[in-house]
Amino acid sequence: MKIRTSRKAPISYAIHTALLTGMLSTFAESAAPRPNILFIFTDDQRWDALGVVQEEMGKRARFPWLKTPNLDRLAAQGMRFREAFVVNSVCSPSRACMLTGQYSHNNGLLNNHTPFPVETVTVPKLLQQAGYTTGMFGKWHMGAQQDRPGFDVSKSYIGHGQFLDCPFLVNGVKTPTQGWVDDVATDYAIDFIKKNSNAPFFAWVGLKSPHDTRVPAPQDRDAYQNEYPDDSPNLNRHPMPFMNALQAARGAERDPKYLMDYFRTLNGVDRCIGRILDALEATGQRDNTLLVFSSDNGYYLGEHCKTDKRMAHEESLRIPLLIHYPDMVPAGSLCDATVLNIDLSSTFLDLAGVSPPSSMQGASLTPLLQGNTPASWRTAFFYEYFYENNTWPPTVTAVRTTTHKLIKYHFAEPFYELFDLQNDPYETRNLFYEPKFAPLKKRMLANYQQQHDACGYFEPEAADRPTRVWPNHL
Repeated sequence: MKIRTSRKAPISYAIHTALLTGMLSTFAESAAPRPNILFIFTDDQRWDALGVVQEEMGKRARFPWLKTPNLDRLAAQGMRFREAFVVNSVCSPSRACMLTGQYSHNNGLLNNHTPFPVETVTVPKLLQQAGYTTGMFGKWHMGAQQDRPGFDVSKSYIGHGQFLDCPFLVNGVKTPTQGWVDDVATDYAIDFIKKNSNAPFFAWVGLKSPHDTRVPAPQDRDAYQNEYPDDSPNLNRHPMPFMNALQAARGAERDPKYLMDYFRTLNGVDRCIGRILDALEATGQRDNTLLVFSSDNGYYLGEHCKTDKRMAHEESLRIPLLIHYPDMVPAGSLCDATVLNIDLSSTFLDLAGVSPPSSMQGASLTPLLQGNTPASWRTAFFYEYFYENNTWPPTVTAVRTTTHKLIKYHFAEPFYELFDLQNDPYETRNLFYEPKFAPLKKRMLANYQQQHDACGYFEPEAADRPTRVWPNHL
């Protein structure tokens, strides 16, 4: 697979609109109906925070008591991707990657405090031009931005909002709401689905859960009493190289309520998914709707002495990905190809009959959904995270293959981690500085450079500049 790259600013919406106009007559002549596209994603839900995954993991499961019956139903009726990843594991940048199909260094959204560039070409804008009715519901989270570019209807909130009685911006007008925030967003999304049953729609539904500070829905506040996540080989051990001893000790402290509310809010998410599935069924739109469920990034729950994301370990960059599309995807399908959040943009456009612009760096998942993995499909990818003001981690880049991972911490003197994911899936033994692994080190450094060049990586001038000095990590 050839990865498209660009060091230039994102292609402007006006330019691409002119290219798209000529396609509309082709859509009108097409006999096959275009699918509705419904994209639902959570905030900070790690790849294994699904009941079906915990059951599959058996004795390795940390949360064997977790129940997500509606998400499990979605997986049973569609395709579950077991090797899905983000290319930047932090909220706003990941959302921008999904909107644009570009790495952060190309789309310009590098942190959680910057508004999304409104002139950028995005999936909703292109689908809007192709005749789709577009709607955005729930969490947008691009700084304090109020614009929702590319959406005909928007019912969302600013920043992180709040879990209870969150004020929404309903088409730009501040509107009070009552109830649990993800229930409210789901109500708005279902109303949109019902009102657009006779024409193709694109709905972007951002749920707040399970982001902290967490407040479960009232009916979930007593869930999972007397339960607690099981141990793992990297739990409260093998801290990040930028942590000093005090930070590592604090990171290892776990408040039971803090951890369990993560799963209690996921109970609410699961109910929301069930309601949306029922609404599609009730309106006769189940078979002609491409429903994609995922998360903006993963999350550490004590692994490597951390409760956060941003870094390049599996807990942080690996995400759930479920795709339900009865017209194409056999029920109960599994896919183990390496897929990325930047692939979603190209997939949505491809299935809508719109050619993805050359600025997009992902690949359409359509052949995978049809049960065919191209021989040229990726076996490695590049990861990036840019330092943000008022956070501890430095800029981090990495390459992950199907068997190994190399992580680079951009200190004044770079520090590296090298892991054998087959024999050390919990990433507890850093092989980089062990002489006997010099051949592997050389091979992975070459792989890193290859992926670095393929995606056109560079550090944008707009990136925050660190002022802190990190502890001695060598």
